[in-house]
Amino acid sequence: MPDILKENISSAVLTLRKGEGRTIKAGGSWIYDNEIDSIEGDFNDGNVLKVLDFDGYPMGWGFINTRSKIRVRMLTRDAGAVLDDEFLYGRVKAAWEYRKAVTDTSSCRVIFGEADFLPGLVIDKYEDVLVVESLALGIDILKERIVEILKELLEKDGIHIRGVYERSDAKVRLKEGMERRKGFIGDEFDTAVTITENGVKFNVDIVEGQKTGFFLDQKGNRKAMQDLVRRLSADREVSVLDCFTHTGSFALNAAAGGAARVEAVDVSELAIEEAKRNAGLNGLSDRMTFTVADVLDLLPKYVEEGRQYDVVILDPPAFTKSRDTIKKAAKGYREINIRGLKLVKPGGYFATCSCSHFMDQQLFGEVIAQAAKAAHKKLRQIEFRTQAPDHPILWAGDEMSYYLKFIIFQVLDER
Repeated sequence: MPDILKENISSAVLTLRKGEGRTIKAGGSWIYDNEIDSIEGDFNDGNVLKVLDFDGYPMGWGFINTRSKIRVRMLTRDAGAVLDDEFLYGRVKAAWEYRKAVTDTSSCRVIFGEADFLPGLVIDKYEDVLVVESLALGIDILKERIVEILKELLEKDGIHIRGVYERSDAKVRLKEGMERRKGFIGDEFDTAVTITENGVKFNVDIVEGQKTGFFLDQKGNRKAMQDLVRRLSADREVSVLDCFTHTGSFALNAAAGGAARVEAVDVSELAIEEAKRNAGLNGLSDRMTFTVADVLDLLPKYVEEGRQYDVVILDPPAFTKSRDTIKKAAKGYREINIRGLKLVKPGGYFATCSCSHFMDQQLFGEVIAQAAKAAHKKLRQIEFRTQAPDHPILWAGDEMSYYLKFIIFQVLDER
């Protein structure tokens, strides 16, 4: 078997400019184009090369891509590492062993890019199907071998993977000088997949669904809401409004928790149709209603009508994907949270989140506090949560690994 990693190592050496490389010196893994002093030796984009500090101190090995502003993505900080198939096997094995220790692995994210030291690669496992998203050139060259290794490891644990599908169709690939790609890796197979999460069944559309087909990162947060609704429902009927429901994930967890009435809202007709199918799959259709609408337009209307719910959940898409639009995003989060808070009955419960990496925890907290003041509400925090542990947060230069903030409050009138 060819050793694809070993064959991809170049003899070239990259040297950082003096005073640069702050990100990787802080434990991160990206080197930008303006941080480089020189590259000596021959290489092809996607190769692995040695990285030195300005004074010759070895910084490790990384993938080079001259077509990307992120010029190098570090593969290892160990300058003495032997980069071969055994090294790659160890990386994948460590990622899988970590998941087995921290989460239900029936469906989970098995590889999460830089947080698993495999930069630019995401692999999600949905029961017996793998979905791959490759976002960087260097890792793209290795992805099929990584998939082979992962399938071998899963087979050893008695898990047979019946198919692998690639969803490398994000626009960010164009910034890497790569074409967007979607299709089978290996043999074709029936792409219909049903998973069970927190006791709730979901159909997962790995071909046309968002990202890799399902948002696994909210698994624990959905369970927290299911548990809250179950406790509330023990002695009364509970009404729930789930905004940006997508395919019904929070709404279905609330219904499974015993909510008497759940309204699920999303702007996408296709998503709502899938949410309805998921409700039928779980025998919950009789307690759920589905609304196709732009939440930003619908909430002010509901406020004006005087509607009130025991629980309101806001799970919006990222309002910003760059630092340049933070102020505009903060305004958007503030406005939607004002509206959401006004729809909660006094003493009711409110869950809100941001999945934008650039909307950091401190700023998000400030925005929610401003929204509460504007809505004339007091918030009693129940829980602050982040993404599920199969989406690990690397506490060192975590360029994109920490992104999800999820807070559950009790909402009180000012008193």
